[in-house]
Amino acid sequence: MGIRDTALENGERQVISFVFPGDFIGLQAGVLGEMAHSVEARTHMRLCVFDRSEFWNFFRSNPSRGFDVTWLAAVEEHFLGEALATLGQRSAIEAISWALVKVFQRGRALDMVTRNEMEFPFTQRNLADALGLSLVHTNKTLSKLKDRQLATWNDGILRINDLDALAELGITSTDMPKERPLM
Repeated sequence: MGIRDTALENGERQVISFVFPGDFIGLQAGVLGEMAHSVEARTHMRLCVFDRSEFWNFFRSNPSRGFDVTWLAAVEEHFLGEALATLGQRSAIEAISWALVKVFQRGRALDMVTRNEMEFPFTQRNLADALGLSLVHTNKTLSKLKDRQLATWNDGILRINDLDALAELGITSTDMPKERPLM
């Protein structure tokens, strides 16, 4: 698992998203020649490297895999649209609830959830940066979710006690996206 982030001109960093097993990273470089972001590992990562010069040939000779890559890019774009709406329209408790639901759903789809718990090896600072919140506000909001017995996050483990209630608070759905293609 890792963090996708971008550096601003003033040296600050903006977390764009969290990287999960099986995510396709570097598509921008394959298409545009360079990435506008970095990826920082938070756990051991195994990467599969593709020859950029063969990218278009890959699409031509493997149209079904080309569709899979396009599907992954579309899902990422959809998520970034939701994240932008979250930054602009959700309160802190709604934003954090939304984020935890999305993370948990990703974990569940990847069989990373056991007994309502999953590894979440990030920091509160990472979550705060991703949601445009201060670290103090993020910490207090996570405490509120713990007090409501909806979710806890300690020592790199995220536990969701009531996904439906958390989703309702985050103004989102627990509906799962279509099955992910094999990549």
